[in-house]
Amino acid sequence: MVTSIELNYRSDYSVAESASSHLTLKSERQNETLELPKLALIGIGIGAIAGFSISAFWYQKYRQRQLYLSAKIDRFIEEFSCGSLADYHLSKSRNSQKNSTTENQEDIPKLTNNQENLVNPNSSFPIDNIVVESTTEAIPNYLCDSYQKLIEEIVTTTLKGEISCQGYIYRKLIENIGTGNGEIFERCLSDRLNSTQSQLNKVKISPDLFQRETPELKKARLNRTLKALQSIQSEWERIEKQKRNQAAVTAAVQKILTASEASRFSVLLQIIDPNQNQIFSQNQLQKLAQELKIAVSTDEDFERKQEIEQLAIGIASGVESYQQLEASLVSWIYEPRKTPLELTQSQPKQEPWASWAQKVSSPLTQILFSTLADGISATEVIVRQSDINIKDWVELTIIVQRIQQSLVNWFERQPYDSQWGTSASIATFLSFAVVWCELSHAFRVATNIHPTKGEELAKACFQIVLQILRTFAHRQYFPLYGGVFALFGRDALQDTINYLDIPLKEVEGTQEKARILTLLGYSQFILGKYPQANSFHHQALEIARQAGDRPCEIANLNHTSRVCVAQKDYSQAIDYSQRALILARQTGQRLGEAHALATLGYSQVFAAQQTERIELDIYQQAIEYLHRGLELSEKLRDSAFGMMAAHQIQALCYTSLGIAHITLEKPQTAIEYLQKGTEAVQFSGDKYLQGLNFLYLAESHYNLNHLEPAVYNSCLGMYLLEQIVAPEWRQAAGLLTILQSKLGNETLEQVIANSRTQIIKFIGVDGYDYLPKLQEEYKRSQ
Repeated sequence: MVTSIELNYRSDYSVAESASSHLTLKSERQNETLELPKLALIGIGIGAIAGFSISAFWYQKYRQRQLYLSAKIDRFIEEFSCGSLADYHLSKSRNSQKNSTTENQEDIPKLTNNQENLVNPNSSFPIDNIVVESTTEAIPNYLCDSYQKLIEEIVTTTLKGEISCQGYIYRKLIENIGTGNGEIFERCLSDRLNSTQSQLNKVKISPDLFQRETPELKKARLNRTLKALQSIQSEWERIEKQKRNQAAVTAAVQKILTASEASRFSVLLQIIDPNQNQIFSQNQLQKLAQELKIAVSTDEDFERKQEIEQLAIGIASGVESYQQLEASLVSWIYEPRKTPLELTQSQPKQEPWASWAQKVSSPLTQILFSTLADGISATEVIVRQSDINIKDWVELTIIVQRIQQSLVNWFERQPYDSQWGTSASIATFLSFAVVWCELSHAFRVATNIHPTKGEELAKACFQIVLQILRTFAHRQYFPLYGGVFALFGRDALQDTINYLDIPLKEVEGTQEKARILTLLGYSQFILGKYPQANSFHHQALEIARQAGDRPCEIANLNHTSRVCVAQKDYSQAIDYSQRALILARQTGQRLGEAHALATLGYSQVFAAQQTERIELDIYQQAIEYLHRGLELSEKLRDSAFGMMAAHQIQALCYTSLGIAHITLEKPQTAIEYLQKGTEAVQFSGDKYLQGLNFLYLAESHYNLNHLEPAVYNSCLGMYLLEQIVAPEWRQAAGLLTILQSKLGNETLEQVIANSRTQIIKFIGVDGYDYLPKLQEEYKRSQ
């Protein structure tokens, strides 16, 4: 029964359900057209949500990648010192990101024509996609990036070993660096060098950031990078030097072209003046000659064209002639001298003029050198000239100027005998100055030359003299305390002073003038021309004081003190030497202090000789000053210049000590000091002190009745003092006359003959043969 009821229930339910399903299906069919749009909207929404999710996911990945790249570049910069390359890649990535977000590319300003001209068109750097802001710094910033990339390219190529020569770097720089952009490139290169050097310095103390590279490998890599950068710097400096040289040549051409006919030679001398900041090399002189010819090739003024062409030919010929001589410029020093028996012997001191005359091709220069080799004044060259050709004089000027400069440079580089090199350099300056002075004087007095032309060339030659002396005045070894002697044969100095004491009115009151006047004043002093010497030293003292040249000021105080001693004004001599000593100690000038001590002791010794009785206290004080000067001179022997200065001080101190002990009637002690003074004075080149040493040695030996040494020293003192026209030569000649009366004529002649070898060592064969004439001259003047 239950079963029957249940079946009936299920049957009824099934019928109902079937009916319901039928109704529902019918209803769905009726509403199907209404539900389709709704489902489409739901699907689109789901798709959009999925798309946004995916976009957000990839955007996050992109941001992470950018952050990673930035961090990687920072480490790249820190570890490898490739700052410019890393910055370039970073800026490119940032610019691309910025460009991707820009909505309107047409609003971005483009490069103007003027801006494009700042960029070298031959550069391999891509400019099509460059975007810059319209600011004044935009182009320099772009150039910095371009030049940084160029530097990195060269460095990378170098490290790979793909550069076969320096010419590659030179060509890359020429091709890629635009005109006027050198400062920007230099700044970029300097930053790169400093960065690499900084990284190299940190290798020793900072830990390695990458374990795969040891500090040793990193240091080696950075050193190679640094060398590559230094090669770039070297080639860039070469390029800049070429530009400066070319600019100097161009400016020189314009100066010569615009100069008047009468001043063209002087303008050329100004251009080749070695005291200028831009010193012309041989290549520049050749280039100058070429460009002068080109500049006047189309000139319609025939006379002007011909004159400038002659000037250019003279320049080119001068350079060519000097190049022929250059290889054997100092060969004369090592050439042996032939004797009458055709034997050869060593000649420690030779003259170069004859040797140079055989090797130079210029006719006028050959005449000048041959004349000087024969011991004849250079004025004879002008007397023999019937016609003055400007080409020949320009050629001679170039040759002689180059010889003088090269000789000085060679002497200054002598490592084995720096004292000889210094002495030879001094002699070279003075000897060439004398030659040009002689030529200047000859042009002024020549009657075979038109007065206007002669005056023009005289001024030009004197202009060269001033150039030589100005160069000389800047040398550390400039002889503020002597050293006036000539190496090339005419070392009597009379000709030197006759021409070098020309009033230097054309030179302003500069430091150079003060030093030149000091030299001339000392030269006048050793010739016995004390008023002239005083005048020069007072002028130099005033100029040096105004110019703040304390060493020169102290030197002139010391020199003035010695002049006062010679004029027997001993109180003034002591006053000047005391002022020199105070100023030297105030300014820390140890050389001036040592000379002041020697001069003060020297002055006091001669002052004490004038007293009626010997004041031991005065002599003791003077001797103390002289010994302190000797002690201080020993501390000045560290350099070649210090060695020479030390010998000058020692010569003065030893001579003064010898004279003091002669007065104190201690001739044996005097001989000991004077012999040391003779040795010291040979290095100093002070002919006056050398003559005084021999004179007082003769007196000391005479007091000890050593007659033969007295004869020998009297002869040397008489000749050396007479050669520099010092009045003390008569004192030596008087002593020799006394010795002759004691020994007799034959004995005296035999004593002199026995000392011939030693005498020739100091004054040569000509000096030895001149001794009897000097003695007769003294006797006639009595």
